[in-house]
Amino acid sequence: MKQIICMLLLILPLGLQAAIDTYEFEDEATRERFNKLTFELRCPKCQNQNLQDSNSPIASDLRNEIYKMLQAGNDDNEIVDFMVARYGDFVLYRPPVNQMTYVLWYGPAALVLIGVIVVLVISRKKKKINTNGEDLETHLSDEESQRLKKILNGEAEK
Repeated sequence: MKQIICMLLLILPLGLQAAIDTYEFEDEATRERFNKLTFELRCPKCQNQNLQDSNSPIASDLRNEIYKMLQAGNDDNEIVDFMVARYGDFVLYRPPVNQMTYVLWYGPAALVLIGVIVVLVISRKKKKINTNGEDLETHLSDEESQRLKKILNGEAEK
């Protein structure tokens, strides 16, 4: 029994090892370009992870594709254009400003502006009601006015 447990304890860690991508670059500048590109491009499968941080199979494939394109001598713009052509603007963390992304870029500012306008309109209406000079007592009869004063002074009606 002890032998089986020892065997399991020796074999178990082997299955838990994660595959680590290792890339060999000609120079440090190419390594920096690779890191920059994999950090700036979003994984198509993962919602909010870049290619560098994602463990999905497609992210691994795209890292390999970027590596191959860098080794082939493609510049950064060509690599980004390739990714955008294949996966759309979703792969960019900073999508370009165009017809499809106007709401994305200008929507938050428009919502804040609408909120400020609503607050101003409501506060002006309140101010207008308070500055008309009308008191609550002007709408009450003499009997109601006296009753209100008694209640406010703490005299309870019996």
